[in-house]
Amino acid sequence: MIQLNEAYWTERWKNHQTGWDIGFVSTPIKEYVDQLENKELKILIPGCGNAYEGEYLMKHRFKNTHLIDISQEALNGFKKRFPSFPEENLHHGDFFNHQEKYDLVIEQTFFCALNPELRKDYVTKMHDTLTENGKLVGVLFHDKLFDDHPPFGGFLEEYKALFASKFFIHKMEMCKNSIEPRLGREVFINLKKVK
Repeated sequence: MIQLNEAYWTERWKNHQTGWDIGFVSTPIKEYVDQLENKELKILIPGCGNAYEGEYLMKHRFKNTHLIDISQEALNGFKKRFPSFPEENLHHGDFFNHQEKYDLVIEQTFFCALNPELRKDYVTKMHDTLTENGKLVGVLFHDKLFDDHPPFGGFLEEYKALFASKFFIHKMEMCKNSIEPRLGREVFINLKKVK
């Protein structure tokens, strides 16, 4: 297994090997954000990359939106595209070492970028990162994908088993509003932290 560290991801960004980047906010996440009323929510997007979702949130007055990426290169690219984003809300580092708490975490191609051996750790860290009654919302791939490099695949049934111990599964179902290349290959999740 290759080392999925900062050097790996920085190299991908520098060489424009960013096949996960669709160039705009993902439709399932956009439609979820559009129905949110509380603009005071503290929101995190881990493994944010170009963070179109973060840009969309800020432009819709969610001023407490935070981004984290292990690659400074990714954050630099975002900052160049969206220079008014608050510097203090950009976090360079490993999500698993990040200590702040959030009301909402947006999942968009972060889970599939992690070594599958870290999936239980991901669930635990997400639980710890959320405030009481906090939510984890976004999309996961429902596709075999790759075994030896990201994006790593997975399936709906295994996700249910994985998250059930620490989250109330408000919604975990096949996406009805995926972009065309991902149609039938995405699961929408809306999970609420349980004690």
